[in-house]
Amino acid sequence: MKMNKTAIALIGLGLVAPFVLYPVFLMKVLCFALFACAFNLLLGFVGLLSFGHAAFLGTGGYVTGYLMTNAGLTPELGVVCGTIAAGLLGAVYGKLAVKREGIYFAMVTLALAQLVFFLYLQAPFTGGEDGMQGVPRGNLLGFIDLNDNMNMYYFVFAIFLFGFWVVNRTIHSPFGQILKAIRENEPRAVSLGYNVNDYKWAAFIISAALAGLAGSTKTLVFQLASLTDAHWHMSGEVVLMTLLGGMGTIFGPIVGAASVVAIQNYLSGGELGNYIHIIMGLIFVVCVLAFRNGIVGEVQKLIKRNFS
Repeated sequence: MKMNKTAIALIGLGLVAPFVLYPVFLMKVLCFALFACAFNLLLGFVGLLSFGHAAFLGTGGYVTGYLMTNAGLTPELGVVCGTIAAGLLGAVYGKLAVKREGIYFAMVTLALAQLVFFLYLQAPFTGGEDGMQGVPRGNLLGFIDLNDNMNMYYFVFAIFLFGFWVVNRTIHSPFGQILKAIRENEPRAVSLGYNVNDYKWAAFIISAALAGLAGSTKTLVFQLASLTDAHWHMSGEVVLMTLLGGMGTIFGPIVGAASVVAIQNYLSGGELGNYIHIIMGLIFVVCVLAFRNGIVGEVQKLIKRNFS
């Protein structure tokens, strides 16, 4: 019940937000919040640290951008195709990666993601370092003009709600309970007869597809697909968002993504713009040392300690 009330409050907040804040900024927050939620599904609820999730964000963006520009697909079909492409890539990469554990899993995902990055750097259809520019937003369902930022915002908000629902439903399903069991004690899950690699692989595919959904949506918002989305820096940023907000919590990635995007947006226009990466690194260190549970996790602990 508490979860439902919180979700309803956030939906209401999201509906009125574009009348208070700049819609493009809000859309950027929603795209990265979905990306962080997808990553948190893997790290927070399965215990798998992927250093290559930017590959799926970039794949969704490039596939959607290419099909929207060259095949004339409608936005909803473009987003679906980008999501499917990222999910298929996740199926291949996940099959290879889940056979490893710990730091070996992280290094395999990073190496595979770098292969994707260099592919997009060299491929002629991506535009290389210039990126894929001028991606049309098109008309949703053939008649809703997404060039209007308000229309585009509510489309992005609907996509985010769908992605968040998928994550929440996965976590609270019997499948999600098995994932948590694997995270807590993998040998015990094996002893109970579960094929843990198959469960990890399924979670990896879901996470990759949702990351691709975020990338596809981001490409439509900014009408641009660039190498930045596939770079390992982006994989690092999503780790920061998840840890800052609260790893293993439902709303933590949303808070973390909003915080990081807001900080970057605020600093980029000032004198500290050249030191953004240093500042974000310091925030990461402080979070790991002093706030191990993240913003949402610490708030939940405080509430439980004082009001339970």
